[in-house]
Amino acid sequence: MTQRKVRVRFAPSPTGPLHIGGVRTALYNYLFARQHNGDMILRIEDTDSQRFVPGAEQYIIDSLNWVGIRFDEGVSFGGQYGPYRQSERKEIYKKYVDQLLHDGLAYIAFDTPEELERKRGEIANFQYDASTRMQMRNSLVLPAEEVKQLMEEGHTYVVRIKIEPNEDIHVEDLIRGDVVINSSVLDDKVLYKSADGLPTYHLANIVDDHLMEVSHVIRGEEWLPSAPLHVLLYRYLGWADTMPQFAHLPLLLKPEGNGKLSKRDGDRLGFPVFPLEWQDPKSGDISSGYRESGYLPEAVVNFLALLGWNPRNDQEILSLEEMIRSFDLSHCSKSGAKFDYEKGKWFNHQYIQLKDNQALAELFVPVLKKHGVETGLSYVEKIVGLMKERVNFVEELWDQSSFFFVAPNRYDEKTVKKRWKPESASQLAELIEVLSGCEPFDVEQTEETMKSWIESKGYHLGNIMNAVRLALVGAPKGPHIFTITEALGKQETISRLRKAIDLLQ
Repeated sequence: MTQRKVRVRFAPSPTGPLHIGGVRTALYNYLFARQHNGDMILRIEDTDSQRFVPGAEQYIIDSLNWVGIRFDEGVSFGGQYGPYRQSERKEIYKKYVDQLLHDGLAYIAFDTPEELERKRGEIANFQYDASTRMQMRNSLVLPAEEVKQLMEEGHTYVVRIKIEPNEDIHVEDLIRGDVVINSSVLDDKVLYKSADGLPTYHLANIVDDHLMEVSHVIRGEEWLPSAPLHVLLYRYLGWADTMPQFAHLPLLLKPEGNGKLSKRDGDRLGFPVFPLEWQDPKSGDISSGYRESGYLPEAVVNFLALLGWNPRNDQEILSLEEMIRSFDLSHCSKSGAKFDYEKGKWFNHQYIQLKDNQALAELFVPVLKKHGVETGLSYVEKIVGLMKERVNFVEELWDQSSFFFVAPNRYDEKTVKKRWKPESASQLAELIEVLSGCEPFDVEQTEETMKSWIESKGYHLGNIMNAVRLALVGAPKGPHIFTITEALGKQETISRLRKAIDLLQ
């Protein structure tokens, strides 16, 4: 038997911004497909017309592009299995709805929302299934003539799958093994709605996966309860032999571990749960995104990859190529993964250290412009190289290194009281004369010149160095003092020393 080509799909619904958990699902699909030289499909599941949100589809595409997940076919990519939006496949689904009805594996139901609500009031934990369907208004109960008449008169209806009770349904899961669920706990799910002529997720998902020759369905644990229904649908439609293999990923949990990660957790603890910033088209509310919060996409990918999957070694920093080589669904956890947002910051710090200084400088330039600083990229690159070890985010480089770009106008009061001595002004005036003749003005020569002068004059080394740092930086921070002087250059160093003498003496 010829082995099927690996084909996976990521199939989000455009009902709002893509959750970071959805990004992880897309990533695992991507790693699996690339490892097996397979294809990855982007399918938009927009059959829930009531929940459609304008702009959500493009947001999903932009988010996946930002983190570097590339598709082989699908919405905005093309391919021979299209269309890839479910709303554009109505006629395809209707054929299979009719097949299920013809075979007696589904039925038409006319129950109104009010009738269903009334029945819920009558029966505790009401479920539309084999034990209750004969009490309802559907084609299993009504005469065929009445069903026909109701449809001709334009009464809205749904088509429900007919599930027989007390059958053990086996779902072979690549992560969880053999999952067995008895059919008696399942309800007769709605497969199709006449109101909009669209199928529900359950039917559309099965038809699309079959027709698009999907070999593996890798999705979140929240879809596991639907899996038995999907197994039944493959059987009902005669496709059992081509049913894809399932893998249900562990949930992303709150940082405390009790429950599924939500936007509310991010708002409460101050971290994003969406890849990009999102503005709600109805309320106008803005939710933060990883990109706008200063995270590097490769850091986000690395962070997400290890939330639920273990490469079985101690390595934490992995390139995308390394992830592809070592990814294995059998190494995915069955239990949920706590969302350690502080670890996410740690990953970003690591990737900032690894990033080329020129690329990092280009990311820092817009921050500088926001603060009114225009300077050459080569200088920015030099400063970034000096200061990147101190930050988790590019934006933080301004707080750490602003003194390299703008001379201090104010001096930290506590430091002035502690470090600026009565003799500091006269000593720095002498130092200016010494430094004026220092050539070259690099770290080694400046350090040797200054220390020789201090020793020859019998001055206190610490007092001089503290006063110089205060003059150059305005606060007790920054790298080695001679690294600062070299970066600023002779003219700017002397200018700042003079300014401090004028303002502080």
